[in-house]
Amino acid sequence: MDILHNLLLGFEVAVSPINLLYCLIGVLLGTLIGVLPGVGPLATIAMLLPVTFSLNPVAALIMLAGIYYGAQYGGSTTSILVNIPGEVSSVVTCLDGYQMARQGRAGPALAIAALGSFFAGCVATLIIATAAPPLAEVALKFGPAEYFSLMVFGLIAATVLAHGSLAKAIAMVIFGLLLGLVGTDVNSGVLRFTFDIPELADGIGFVAVAMGMFGIAEIIGNLEQKGAREVFVNKVTHLYPSRNDLKRSWKAVLRGTGIGSALGILPGGGAMLSSFASYMIEKKSSKHPEEFGKGAIEGVAGPESANNAGAQTSFIPMLTLGIPSNPVMALMIGALMIQGIAPGPQIMTEKPDLFWGLIASMWVGNLMLVVLNLPLVGIWVKVLRVPYRFLFPTILVFMCIGAYSLSNNAFDCLTMALFGLLGYVCVKLECEPAPMILGFILGPLMEENLRRAMLLSRGDATVFFTKPISAGFMIAAIALLVTIALPNIRKKRAQAFAEDG
Repeated sequence: MDILHNLLLGFEVAVSPINLLYCLIGVLLGTLIGVLPGVGPLATIAMLLPVTFSLNPVAALIMLAGIYYGAQYGGSTTSILVNIPGEVSSVVTCLDGYQMARQGRAGPALAIAALGSFFAGCVATLIIATAAPPLAEVALKFGPAEYFSLMVFGLIAATVLAHGSLAKAIAMVIFGLLLGLVGTDVNSGVLRFTFDIPELADGIGFVAVAMGMFGIAEIIGNLEQKGAREVFVNKVTHLYPSRNDLKRSWKAVLRGTGIGSALGILPGGGAMLSSFASYMIEKKSSKHPEEFGKGAIEGVAGPESANNAGAQTSFIPMLTLGIPSNPVMALMIGALMIQGIAPGPQIMTEKPDLFWGLIASMWVGNLMLVVLNLPLVGIWVKVLRVPYRFLFPTILVFMCIGAYSLSNNAFDCLTMALFGLLGYVCVKLECEPAPMILGFILGPLMEENLRRAMLLSRGDATVFFTKPISAGFMIAAIALLVTIALPNIRKKRAQAFAEDG
């Protein structure tokens, strides 16, 4: 009954005219940036963070959340019609969705993607509503040792689940941790690694780093690609999938929803890992695996359901523990802190309107997306026909405005540009930037909790193994490292991402 009462409170907040408006703005922006290659939700949310200064916290978070899960819808449109993934999580949708478009079946592909995403989003939101309160109760028992152990486990999990080489993922995490040390020591007040640059006294700005590593690097990568985009349809017709399409898709949607809901909670998991895992499982479990890559509708239904479920369940650790499971959630935490709200389990009791309003808005947002997305396909097709050389200057201008407006300092724009070049180098070296961003965010928090735990235990390092919850996370982290070191497991891990090629 408590959950029902809280959900009623959430819907009361979510359906207020101002919050409905910001939810609509969020999902439309999310769909647009999902359609446009080179503009991900991370860069968009980073650009819009300054806008949230003037909004109330509930409206700000509803809009930013709408951008994130709306981008998962939009990414499928460009993957199916143009064979260019608007989102990383939509890479595998290209394999079968584009082939369906070539066969004149773009309508059913888009419809199944939208319906699967809607179902997965609703289920994932229900999971957040039921799982978050008990998890928040457990989180209230966490001390410094437990938080440190949780973050260690999170970083190791993010490394193991990162796409590409394990050694490169570990190197990127360590690099992120080192970047997080730049600035003023919280205990002694001593400047560390600032090289006498006064702007670095407060550390390197996360928004500038995120926009550079993801936004600018992606733009440079897109500019390298020559040739016009081939859009296979001017007007999408026959949207309704056939009975055979539905028969082949419903199990894939259910499996994708389950996979995404589970993997979205894991650090480093989220939408991208969920979609890859779903595609691999659908291909292995199908009675017609030879059809995959040639227009199998299960190859669209499963991953699209998984990436939307993964995107939404990634809110669980952010809302209940104050721990980001991916870089977008780290920006969400930044948005809360800008509003003077400390993320963590106390949000549920201190700000119930924000917590339950956000959850209810996800249902409203998913409904908006499925109602608006298919009729607007024609508009997205026209957007896709705009040459990228006309789009990227506008994107860069908005990114520079966003970086500058955070502290009215041109140094942030320079930082963004430098990390954009670094991000491009990482792309060329096939180094995944997500582990670095997580290391950068979690590094200062890990250091703070490590110091607190050591002070409380008077320098006894065994405190991390004598407390039950902390010991559980540390043992799980060690087990994960040992498991991934086994040759057979490493081989299977490489195969899991082989479809990206």
